[in-house]
Amino acid sequence: MGELAADKHVKYILAVEKRKDNFESAVLEHLRMNGAYWGLTTLDLLGKLDAVDSNEIIEWILKCQHESGGFAGNVGHDPHILYTLSAIQVLALFDKLNVLDVDKVSTYIAGLQNEDGSFSGDIWGEVDTRFSYIAICGLSILKCLDKINVERAVNYIISCRNVDGGFGCTPGGESHAGQIFCCVAALAITGALHYVDKDLLGWWLCERQVKSGGLNGRPEKLPDVCYSWWVLSSLTMIDRVHWISKEKLIKFILNCQDTENGGISDRPDDAVDIFHTYFGVAGLSLLEYPGVKAVDPAYALPVDVVDRIFFSK
Repeated sequence: MGELAADKHVKYILAVEKRKDNFESAVLEHLRMNGAYWGLTTLDLLGKLDAVDSNEIIEWILKCQHESGGFAGNVGHDPHILYTLSAIQVLALFDKLNVLDVDKVSTYIAGLQNEDGSFSGDIWGEVDTRFSYIAICGLSILKCLDKINVERAVNYIISCRNVDGGFGCTPGGESHAGQIFCCVAALAITGALHYVDKDLLGWWLCERQVKSGGLNGRPEKLPDVCYSWWVLSSLTMIDRVHWISKEKLIKFILNCQDTENGGISDRPDDAVDIFHTYFGVAGLSLLEYPGVKAVDPAYALPVDVVDRIFFSK
């Protein structure tokens, strides 16, 4: 088994951040806030967050804020709950949540809750359990969970639970590892994990490991490095990680590295990107890989950052 090419990954992330004229940059332009979160969290997990100019990044983040209080994926774009959480998470990484008008941001998020407890992603009204997680995670970091009806939010998530123990994006939606993470993490943050059938869900999740050691998101799908996070964090929160082979999964993630130029891909020999680089490193963190900082499975931030938010004076 190879080793994590940490220094190469750091160089790759810093290079992606600086490039503005290549294909990857153009494709990700509207997702830049998410990209900043993926890249910067990876740097922090590798102990290299000081390699970037935090003031420059914070200045850019604040330019992405809309008058509604929400954040856009880039300057001049429309606000969305997805980018709002990424903005909050990046500011938390830098210990700069104090630059936010917390009341304004939390009011924007809370205003997206619907009568049935679900959340819309933006003013256009798409509903998805991803947005329930994002709202709960973001408001928890801002210590403003009391601005929403938590009981209704939890009940809506439970209504998306399926007979296989998993969760879908809306009631009756197919179980999917990404949605399962969102629902389980939201229930963990709100102290409602007792609603999860841990053995039934744990069985469904551990069945996601294929022969190569990688994890897929649904039955009969190919393995993908990003599920090293979605599946593994869920297994961690319900205390069932020992139901998969950690060694095989570590080997799969390391096989997806570009050891020459840095970055991690979805599968061995595919093109690398910032998204899979983050989820690969975050997966290794959950697997307690040496040299990678511990990550919180519910908040998707380094444990020391989460501790600072909730336990520092």
